[in-house]
Amino acid sequence: MVESAVRPWTRPYDWAEVVLGAVALLSPFWTDTSNTSKWSVMVLGALVLLDGLASLARPGMVYGEGVQIVLGVLLVIAPWVMGYTALTGASWASWIVGVLTVLAGAAALPVANAAHGRMAGSH
Repeated sequence: MVESAVRPWTRPYDWAEVVLGAVALLSPFWTDTSNTSKWSVMVLGALVLLDGLASLARPGMVYGEGVQIVLGVLLVIAPWVMGYTALTGASWASWIVGVLTVLAGAAALPVANAAHGRMAGSH
């Protein structure tokens, strides 16, 4: 498990993050949105996607998983903070993708720590 964790572009949790970011980024195309909800979800989705790509490229980058968890939490609270809870589709897209992003980040954290330790020991 640790061996595959240090190889770039092979970690399933990071691929999940990329997919979740893409879903959030594109969700305004199939949900009713306001200008605020559209930009909130699209920007956070793009950041999740970019963080996933960075984690895929650099598997020993442990702080990327922490960033993923923070972005997931921001997606979860965005409907309340940005005031679009009345837009059911946009709200649920944000909540579901946010929770799944947090779960994927939490699941990937031990793997990233192992990869980081393995890569640090190889210098």
